[in-house]
Amino acid sequence: MITMFNYSRTVLLRRALRSTWWSNMNTISNPVHFNHTNSTSLSIWRRKKEMGKEGLIIAKELKRLESNPVRLERYIKSHVSRLLKSDLVSVLFEFQRQDLVFLSMKLYEVVRKEIWYRPDMFFYRDMLMMLARNKKVDEVKRVWQDLKNEEVHFDQHTFGDIIRSFLDSGLPSEAMFIYDEMRRAPDPPLSLPYRVIMKGLLPYPELREKVKHDFLEVFPDMIIYDPPQDLFEDDYSSSSECNN
Repeated sequence: MITMFNYSRTVLLRRALRSTWWSNMNTISNPVHFNHTNSTSLSIWRRKKEMGKEGLIIAKELKRLESNPVRLERYIKSHVSRLLKSDLVSVLFEFQRQDLVFLSMKLYEVVRKEIWYRPDMFFYRDMLMMLARNKKVDEVKRVWQDLKNEEVHFDQHTFGDIIRSFLDSGLPSEAMFIYDEMRRAPDPPLSLPYRVIMKGLLPYPELREKVKHDFLEVFPDMIIYDPPQDLFEDDYSSSSECNN
């Protein structure tokens, strides 16, 4: 009886081990993939950016070498490329905050070559808004082409923020180009981005009428407040008198 019991237990144990082995093999053959593409909360470009000691040193030296292209490129290759991800992100963020366009574009290229880099709409949002503030249209076109090549898609709220940034910076043509991109985006339209854009278009009544028409087509039951027509005419007349 004891021998029979031990034999049965051995058979059951072998079956359990065989089942576990096949289960592990199936897991290896068919790995689980986690898609973080749409998980905006994980974006490194949305996290709090605190610059470390090495990042501070690198930022200071880059600003010192900005006027010397040869030494700047040499320093970027020898030092910037060795920065930790968190420091590199923080230095770029600080340059953007200070509106240092040239250095921001340099680090923009460095970031996109890093092994950990993944296309991210917040990365491109920050670059575009910084370039808009400084009216750097050529750089905007270059960055826009990069994000299109990388198939980066903005959500409706991010589109609204970017377009408003261009309008506030006095770049209505570029803003309307991005607005047309927003209209073609696959995401369902939202009313708030339209309202943000229309508020930024108050100094441009003809363009505002176009967006207003589009808005009412999409949201026919909503109401839009229209300011007095002479509101900006008075401001324009006052500024003209001051200039004269």
